[in-house]
Amino acid sequence: MTTEYAHWRKSRRSAPDGGCVEVAPGSDGTIGVRDSKARGRGGPVLVFSRAEWLSFTEAIRRG
Repeated sequence: MTTEYAHWRKSRRSAPDGGCVEVAPGSDGTIGVRDSKARGRGGPVLVFSRAEWLSFTEAIRRG
């Protein structure tokens, strides 16, 4: 079964030229991350488990 990712969102801190990433929750509880330029073109999606995503974002906050 293929995981569906809906409700993609960009960071408020995205570059005005659209050079950024988007994130979306997956139907299976994972978090998908993609390049915003690949929107709708079937580009690759990096997949994180909820625990991996929380660990990653916490590490970013701590610097």
